[in-house]
Amino acid sequence: MLFPLAATLGLAVLLAIAITNYRGFPRLQPADVGENPPLSALPRVSVLIPARNEAAHIGAALEDLAEQAFPGLEIFVLDDHSEDATAEIVCAWMRRTPEVRLLCGKPLPTGWTGKNWACAQLAAAATGDILLFADADVRWRPGALRSVLRTMQVLDADLLTVWPTQITVTWMERLTVPLMAMAVMAYLPVWLAHAFYHPLAAAANGQCMVFRRSAYEAIGGHAAVRNAIVEDVRLAQKIKEAGLHLRMADGAGLVACRMYQGARAALDGYTKNIFAGHGNRLSLLALSTLFHWCLFLVPWLWLIFGRGWPLPGWPLWPLTLVCAGVAVRAITAHATRQRVADALLLPLSVLIFTWIAGRALWQRLRYGGVHWKGRLIHDG
Repeated sequence: MLFPLAATLGLAVLLAIAITNYRGFPRLQPADVGENPPLSALPRVSVLIPARNEAAHIGAALEDLAEQAFPGLEIFVLDDHSEDATAEIVCAWMRRTPEVRLLCGKPLPTGWTGKNWACAQLAAAATGDILLFADADVRWRPGALRSVLRTMQVLDADLLTVWPTQITVTWMERLTVPLMAMAVMAYLPVWLAHAFYHPLAAAANGQCMVFRRSAYEAIGGHAAVRNAIVEDVRLAQKIKEAGLHLRMADGAGLVACRMYQGARAALDGYTKNIFAGHGNRLSLLALSTLFHWCLFLVPWLWLIFGRGWPLPGWPLWPLTLVCAGVAVRAITAHATRQRVADALLLPLSVLIFTWIAGRALWQRLRYGGVHWKGRLIHDG
């Protein structure tokens, strides 16, 4: 009797949060020239892109950004010892776009992750009052930069983290990537993240993070999180701890990203992040896995196989739990422009993430860390 009651309560809470966030989560609005400040009134903005083996993406990102250039905009790309044509592509853009500049990454110091070291070098070179850190595979619709700046002003943000619309192509991407949005839209009320200063009320997406320079420097920049794998969340927590304003907004199609190119990339990416996302605590990861099994997998098993189980209310109770779980996933999918029908595959997503958790544990036990882009990463 305890399991059905606990699962019902848990899903009711998640459903309430998802509905609240569906209605209240800030979204970027298409740029309307009549509603934007004149170009001369925009702050100096530094777009900062760390790039390691990003030849397949960096050209498209720079093309998007160059099309919406305005006075005071500078675009820095740091080539982090790429083994492909990343630097050559950026150099070609430099010759025809004065806003674009290339930095060559310095050797990685001990105690730093590659991305954090790259971002620290980018920030040191930037001259803008606004520091916009973006991944190389983020795409920008016309007017997106001005929309980000306007949203930052309206929300009075010291750090605005934009959740790009996630582009998913393969089945593995569809089964894994949208759960990142579900974790925010259904687990953390946006009003709580905006109103409370406790670090537990912090969330962020490293694909697009926009700082006021004064706030970035006040928290110590990337040097303060130099060895963190999920540096985006740690930076957001630092903002909270400093009493500054963390704000979140949905990219709403204006800012988009294909986070992983295929099944192997998705598995490797989440293997890198899953332990760090749970505070590097095996106990917390185990509890999280159990939680997701109880809410999103066991109700399906109960509905299909549970006629003889010693639990009351079959089949209506498990059917209600299944519908509630699907509704949580479907609401967050619709809110973030994902395929709503994929909500029916949520149990399979839970099994995949269980496998990913085991994969991450095995890598840590065997290698002492996780492999990513040719480097062994430790999070301390």
